[in-house]
Amino acid sequence: MNRAIKASAEFSWPFLILMALLMSFVALAIDMMLPALSQIGTDLHAGGVSQSQMVITSVFLGMGLGLLLFGPLSDAYGRKPALFVGISIFIVGCLFSLFAQSFVWMLVGRMIQGFGGASCRVVTTAMIRDQYEGEVMAKVMSMVLILFILVPAIAPSIGQVILWVFHWRMIFVFMLVLAVISGAWLFLGQKETLAQEHQRPLSFATFRSGALETLTHPVSMGYTLASGLVFGAFVGYLSSAQPILQGLYKLKGMFSLAFGVLALVIGSASFANSRLVERYGMKRLCTLALSLMTILGAIALPLFYTMQGQPPLLLFLSYLAVTFFCAGILFGNFSSMALQPMGHIAGIANSVVSAVQTIVSVFLGGLISAMYNGTVLPLTTGYLCLSLLSLIVVLRTK
Repeated sequence: MNRAIKASAEFSWPFLILMALLMSFVALAIDMMLPALSQIGTDLHAGGVSQSQMVITSVFLGMGLGLLLFGPLSDAYGRKPALFVGISIFIVGCLFSLFAQSFVWMLVGRMIQGFGGASCRVVTTAMIRDQYEGEVMAKVMSMVLILFILVPAIAPSIGQVILWVFHWRMIFVFMLVLAVISGAWLFLGQKETLAQEHQRPLSFATFRSGALETLTHPVSMGYTLASGLVFGAFVGYLSSAQPILQGLYKLKGMFSLAFGVLALVIGSASFANSRLVERYGMKRLCTLALSLMTILGAIALPLFYTMQGQPPLLLFLSYLAVTFFCAGILFGNFSSMALQPMGHIAGIANSVVSAVQTIVSVFLGGLISAMYNGTVLPLTTGYLCLSLLSLIVVLRTK
């Protein structure tokens, strides 16, 4: 098959499942750790809640650095070799964190995990782009996200069960074993998707020209910035979820259930998007989703303020559920729209797009996390402001 750009949705379920599993590496590295943050902070002598949250943000920092490497690597040597390198680095990060005796070495291991996991983020999207484009790619991405969301939906529960039975270090053993299994599946069950005639030499000049083309393309950068803004609010949620749901609302063991239900909301949105995107188009759906997020935030923020920043749990979870449903519409579409003009340099373009998204989102999510004050107001403010800014960017992107 030449570079099989498919105009109709002929899906291979083993391919979709493998892509979702590989994409889930970073999500697993984040979500399985959420129930263990306070215990890790205590055992490794972290300086309070804000420092314990660095166990989460350090993964994103490492991922942002790795994203710039694995796209060009996959364009030069193929998608599978780049993934093998990334999975190997991820395993090394698991080992660092598993045997860490200080909080600093834990963060080093987490950054290495994020660096290696970046390959799974960027190369899997390039593999999908090798075979699909446009609305069909958005539909495929949505179907992959449906499967992918099931992982973070149950990941905190897996982490919680491991904590009940074993030590928190066994969470890293679980990740390590899963990485080995995924690498074996990739080696035995997946063909290379990048045709040899489309491989590009790995050189600074090649990367510079591809990166410059991506960074100066108004469509790619418009949707990249819009995505980074919205994902920044989501990173803020990931960093704040444990202190809000376990600390503020005292959910304790029920935290994993609440987190998983909200993750399934994103999955249901991805399923809805896979059915709607070919009919209504990506930009229209994104505009509607961002508009609803902005309106909802404008209503919720003053309402929560009158409640001293601690609304009833059911009301707060309902707000998050609707917001996350809208976000689930956005994630797959934004990636597809940003990469739509870049099919000829999908690997490099996806590296640049993903790196910019991650850097923007980590910075903004870190600000939201740092402003946590024992209420839900910083998170709600972040979602309102960033969804409004993202909507403005989308409307101005032609």
